[in-house]
Amino acid sequence: MTSTDMTKTADKTEMARQMSQKAGFIAALDQSGGSTPKALRQYGIEEGAWSSEEEMYGLIHDMRARIIKSPAFSGEKVIGAILFERTMDGAIDGIATAEYLWTKRSVVPFLKVDKGLEAAKDGVQLMKPITGLDALLERAVAKGVFGTKMRSVIDAANPAGIAAIVAQQFEVGQQILSHGLMPIIEPEVTISIADKAEAEEILHAEILKHLGALPANQQVMLKLTLPTKANFYKPLVDHPRVMRVVALSGGYSREDACQKLAANTGIIASFSRALTEGLSARQADADFDKALGHTVDAICEASKAG
Repeated sequence: MTSTDMTKTADKTEMARQMSQKAGFIAALDQSGGSTPKALRQYGIEEGAWSSEEEMYGLIHDMRARIIKSPAFSGEKVIGAILFERTMDGAIDGIATAEYLWTKRSVVPFLKVDKGLEAAKDGVQLMKPITGLDALLERAVAKGVFGTKMRSVIDAANPAGIAAIVAQQFEVGQQILSHGLMPIIEPEVTISIADKAEAEEILHAEILKHLGALPANQQVMLKLTLPTKANFYKPLVDHPRVMRVVALSGGYSREDACQKLAANTGIIASFSRALTEGLSARQADADFDKALGHTVDAICEASKAG
């Protein structure tokens, strides 16, 4: 084994320790496609500010780089960050983004790998086929990424639909595991549906079924909507095949999301919109860092409280 290989192995071991044991939360910096203009508007940049897709993605990269470089954003409280593919392929101060996250901020890098959602069927939206996934995963490994994330959506308590979503997530998860990466499995339950609690019951049972089929030497991570009943997912938190359970904010305000998170033992945050709430491109650096610091503290404390 070369010295470079030994360093990579040591880094991966330390990343796994941090993700499984350290207090804090995961920042979701992976807006893509149709969600990018919305994220930029929230940041105070309207659609007329760019004239091409490349300019749009350049602006969102600048926003993410500003967040990552802020003194408030470090592995002391932000233990991981999920990146969009273009962000992974970009750089911060001349250093590849994933490398910058780990070596400069002590933040474990993840990569969003899904390509969006299929049309709704049986009350759910499956992931579109992820073409070129193996090649993308090889690139991610070469860049020092620790794991991946992929999202599906549940809009109704439909047993057939939810079973299909979980089966697809775990099938792709096996492909990700084969590359030595940690999959974050994300079957999001829409917070506004009338039968949310019933959908969560079906989802919980399906996830347990697939976890039970994993080999003893494999683990996954789970990213779930905050449940209607506090601690409903505690059996998943305690499951030996689960490295960590993280929660998405799902459209809740930061205050509401943090309050709900704090009521769920062992679950930490992986917020996107709630993380960038209150940040603006027009803020001076001192004001930006202060606002981000307040947000990071609030989300971290809610994660610890749970």
